[in-house]
Amino acid sequence: MVTGRSRRFLHGLKIVVLFILALLFLLPFYVIFRNAFSSSEAFVAADWKWLPDNLDFSVLRDLFSDTDLNLPGAMVHSAIQAVGQTVLTVIVSFMAGYGLARFRSKAATVVLRLTVLTLMVPTAVTFVPSFIMTTRFGWIDSYRGLIIPMMFSAFATYMFRQSLLEFPKELEEASNLDGANPWTTMWRIVVPNSKGIIAAVSTITFIGAWNSFLWPLLVARDNTTTVQLTLSRFMTSQGVNYSELFAGALVAIVPVVIVFLVLQRYLVQGLETSGMD
Repeated sequence: MVTGRSRRFLHGLKIVVLFILALLFLLPFYVIFRNAFSSSEAFVAADWKWLPDNLDFSVLRDLFSDTDLNLPGAMVHSAIQAVGQTVLTVIVSFMAGYGLARFRSKAATVVLRLTVLTLMVPTAVTFVPSFIMTTRFGWIDSYRGLIIPMMFSAFATYMFRQSLLEFPKELEEASNLDGANPWTTMWRIVVPNSKGIIAAVSTITFIGAWNSFLWPLLVARDNTTTVQLTLSRFMTSQGVNYSELFAGALVAIVPVVIVFLVLQRYLVQGLETSGMD
């Protein structure tokens, strides 16, 4: 009897803790919504109010109608960058992870260790040589400059490698018996049965690419300005336009939230099969 009560108590406690954590997770999203529809006086008021005092969607209409700001164009540029980087990262990293998982040799071990070692190097450190090469290739203010230098991910490669180590080799052996080469086996057998980890890596890569700021700041110009750079225009030396900034942030997070909600079950499945518990 005591054991049953203890279990019910622990179960109830878990629910309460998870509910609190969910509220803490959703709180920043509500703050963005609240600030997007708050007046300038509300930002400098001494008392915090949970409800917005200017619930008027005209601020969103003004954002999209501002031709100088060009928020719709910036979102298109960000979408092209994020989708392009996600597709190339998945293709390149999957092939690298498959090779590291299947072809065991001293050279593969060295490559794996070097790949993992790059995870310890801050990404910003590589921006200078990447920017120099991008300039030499003439890729400034182009989608090639935004996407190609950032398309390889050591983290994605490692995740694919860890997941493919658990992939049933019997399926690949059966494919080899039917006369398929390793290239055909990878694309026709392994890839279709690795949707979980592919979706997980795609989600993480898309969110990172959509939210990237430093690299587009170096490479993008008028023709490839991303949404993050557009939002930074609301912060100037004269001050910060908080309402417009939060309204723009509210619009900018919509694609990311949609992608996450659509692929969240694959994200959990992929992380479980990647060995990163």
